[in-house]
Amino acid sequence: MRLGVISDTHGLLRVEVLDVFEGVDHILHGGDVGKWDVMVELQALAPVTAVYGNVDGFEIRSKLPQVAEVELDGFRIVVTHGDQLGSPTPAKLHEAFPDAEIIVYGHTHKPLLELVDKTVTVMNPVGQGRRGLGCVPVLGFWS
Repeated sequence: MRLGVISDTHGLLRVEVLDVFEGVDHILHGGDVGKWDVMVELQALAPVTAVYGNVDGFEIRSKLPQVAEVELDGFRIVVTHGDQLGSPTPAKLHEAFPDAEIIVYGHTHKPLLELVDKTVTVMNPVGQGRRGLGCVPVLGFWS
């Protein structure tokens, strides 16, 4: 399975993301979508599991949950923006979602891929750079 993972697009889906995500089987978006047009563009590429973030307005919040759970290739995945935990950390996320094997979140705009307790992978992809960080879409592969 090819999986595209992104968050914090804030209404802008860069061309590089579309190129990297071409041919993915599923996309996970960790919130702060910004504009529904971003979801439309992503949905044209593959099925999308997405959540709203703290800066998303009513239109996005009325269409997306705060937390989404999906099973892909036998992996239990939780997608959340993470702002409900204050400043999310891998440890806080693992404590909040102990049954998840993979947790995708956003909010901090700090790219991260970390293994917690040797069972949970926590990732924070960044769609819109902040503090000098660029766009960092993540593309995962497994079979």
